Amino acid sequence: MIEKLNTLIFKKIILKADNRMLDINFIKNNRDLVKQGAQNKGESDLSVIDQVLEKDEAWRGLVHEVDKLRNESNTKAKQIGVLMGQGKKEEAQAIINETSNLKEEVKKLDEQLKAVAEEREKLLLRIPNVPHPSVPVGLTENENVVHATWGEPNKEEWRKPHWEIVERYGWVDFERGVKVTGAGFPFYVGPVAQLQRALINYFINEAVKAGYTELQAPYFVNEDSAKGTGQIPDKEDMMYVIQRDELFAIPTAEVPVTNFHRDEILSEKELPVKYVCYTPCWRREAGSYGKDVRGLNRLHQFDKVELVKIVQPETSYDELESLREHAEGLLQALELPYRTLLMCTGDMGFTQSKKYDLEVWSPGQQRWLEVSSCSNFESFQARRMQLRYRKGEKGIEIAHTLNGSGLALPRVVSAILEAYQEENAKVRVPEVLKLFMGRDYL
Repeated sequence: MIEKLNTLIFKKIILKADNRMLDINFIKNNRDLVKQGAQNKGESDLSVIDQVLEKDEAWRGLVHEVDKLRNESNTKAKQIGVLMGQGKKEEAQAIINETSNLKEEVKKLDEQLKAVAEEREKLLLRIPNVPHPSVPVGLTENENVVHATWGEPNKEEWRKPHWEIVERYGWVDFERGVKVTGAGFPFYVGPVAQLQRALINYFINEAVKAGYTELQAPYFVNEDSAKGTGQIPDKEDMMYVIQRDELFAIPTAEVPVTNFHRDEILSEKELPVKYVCYTPCWRREAGSYGKDVRGLNRLHQFDKVELVKIVQPETSYDELESLREHAEGLLQALELPYRTLLMCTGDMGFTQSKKYDLEVWSPGQQRWLEVSSCSNFESFQARRMQLRYRKGEKGIEIAHTLNGSGLALPRVVSAILEAYQEENAKVRVPEVLKLFMGRDYL
């Protein structure tokens, strides 16, 4: 059974495949492994894996037939010149007619070839990334593993949830947001608007200190970009669509920033490439009710600072750990207790090979709230967007991509409001943000 496959053997398969993760040849040579990975991620229709291999076989058969007919046509074309030189015009005309028929047949086969290739591509896009062997197998959030914790969660009963704090001071206006746009699009007012701006500046500054290059990215992307990072086909229902212009509002800066080098070949000396980018993000969240959506817990528009890495395959898991440590360091500097989860196969997503979630403690709600996801996609995204690098004299290789939230703003803001509130109802400013805000209290 694949699920009993020895971890060491699994690693050898992955390393041997190197940058060929979910390449058609990798799927062909590791059909059971890909099926088990898809099943572990909660995919119910595994027939797509067999279908893509059938389409590939049909495509290869057509390629062979087209090559055969073209060779035959080329051979006959050479005969025409010889016959014409010998004055055998009738025989030459007969071969001209034959080559004309062959060309027409090749044209029809080329059309079939294109159609089969497109069908194969659509099927390939539906196959999820294979989880790394260190990822726990499970289908629900209950099977995620606590990787680390930091700080002592505050459980004082007098602490208020953030929505009561902002309502008292008028710092977030949900009602006017509903009037202007709809639910999930709040206005930030005065001190909380300044707090958000301070957090964005602080997060970007810390990333730049750590060697990231700051980008300002487009807020809308085309379909090719959405496909490149795996939002399509997978998360179409979560994205806002600008139908008239065939664009998508970004669900995260991951999409435009990772696509920055789409269809490019980087030099090995350029790697690792590290970018930090602040953007607003838009998501059509659905299916959550009650306390899950109260206040700033779940919004349709929110702000986030994103970290993106493009690296060599052999370093990508070390880069994932450093990415996680950077995001954790931000929470430590803000003195907000948190825990880090290693996500199980069924809860980590379609595109990821390994993923950590960082959850901050909300003392006003007495619960953990996700503020960052740090993911390694291996070559899954890079292969889709043909993001490559030149590896010495060995030729062109597919890069590995990673990203992480550094950090998502709404729940960090709510955690600060709840953790830094005092019994007299004032809210202190975290020490690392005082330089940006120029005040001790909100």
